[in-house]
Amino acid sequence: MKKIRKNRLYAVIFIGVSSAIAASLVLMALNQNINLFYSPTDLINDPPNMDKSIRAGGLVEIDSLKRKENTLEVNFSITDLKKSIFVSYSGILPDLFKENAGVVATGYYNNETKLLKAYQILAKHDENYMPKEVKEALEE
Repeated sequence: MKKIRKNRLYAVIFIGVSSAIAASLVLMALNQNINLFYSPTDLINDPPNMDKSIRAGGLVEIDSLKRKENTLEVNFSITDLKKSIFVSYSGILPDLFKENAGVVATGYYNNETKLLKAYQILAKHDENYMPKEVKEALEE
């Protein structure tokens, strides 16, 4: 094989290996930052890893909202009208957060205690809005 063909072959191999490494690094970074959506039934039937951030959504159960005095900690239940999970959140809730309304909580689910420790709560913005994932989970 001539020297110029060898150099071209090495260049093609180098570009191929570099592209494969770059693609794998991008996919690994995306996998770590993805938040999967679960309904309460999905969480109970097939719980995710405890170290993985997830989004859970449904309706806030009536009479489940409990606030701790002199703190920002709130506990409530989310239901998909089949099963329910408990959510613990410390922070200021959205203005439109209320019982029997659609909500999406982002956080970490502990399968042993059946508790979602949320770090973000999203509530609906008007009377007709419900997050797409919540709507699909309630229709199932």
